[in-house]
Amino acid sequence: MKFSIYRYHSESTEQPYIQAYELADSEIDAGMMLLQALIKLKAQDESLSFRRSCQEGVCGSDAMNINGKNGLACVTRLADLKQPIQLRPLPGMPVIRDLIVDMQPFFKHYNDVKPWLITKDPEPEHEWKQSPEQRAKLDGLYECILCGACTASCPSSWWNPDRFLGPAALLQSARFIIDSRDQATDERLNQLDDAYKLYRCHTIMNCTQVCPKGLNPAKAISKLKHEMLKKKL
Repeated sequence: MKFSIYRYHSESTEQPYIQAYELADSEIDAGMMLLQALIKLKAQDESLSFRRSCQEGVCGSDAMNINGKNGLACVTRLADLKQPIQLRPLPGMPVIRDLIVDMQPFFKHYNDVKPWLITKDPEPEHEWKQSPEQRAKLDGLYECILCGACTASCPSSWWNPDRFLGPAALLQSARFIIDSRDQATDERLNQLDDAYKLYRCHTIMNCTQVCPKGLNPAKAISKLKHEMLKKKL
């Protein structure tokens, strides 16, 4: 099986280049995932760099561009990929080394939306309660693993990386604005109310198409725009 992998080291003067790799058929097992193949390739070339952790599609650390589409290497089956398998770092993010990108700007936007409950009432003795109906509204919002695949697929994030918050951060913003226990809706909406943070989303749906958890950030962003409109009326 043949691979074509992007190589680059930000601390080197060498320009980025594409390197060919190959795994013999005897090294490939039925049902093998791409991440397992990358681990085998790294055994051939220790300089090949990529992130990985849980290997179960939960941590989100091994997000990369796979044959032109962002995804997680650990849940991508080799058998589903055309050869040579082309691997690139997530687009629109600064490359540190090979398939490893700098996620600091991504997590800055995530932290900017204050992804935690904000309450003003005295804390209850036991818990903040929700009805089953209120809880159900959070389905499809809280499951994000922060892999960055959606944000790295968004042209608005490429064009305005410092000002547009991106699909992942806005999904989290919607998660807390919709949460019945949160008491900072107006403050959260005010924080989003400028020409870039929210409204640079043009609903082209790239984010939804690549989410490895099957979430719909574009729908969540539409909910935010609806909440913003309600506030202004």
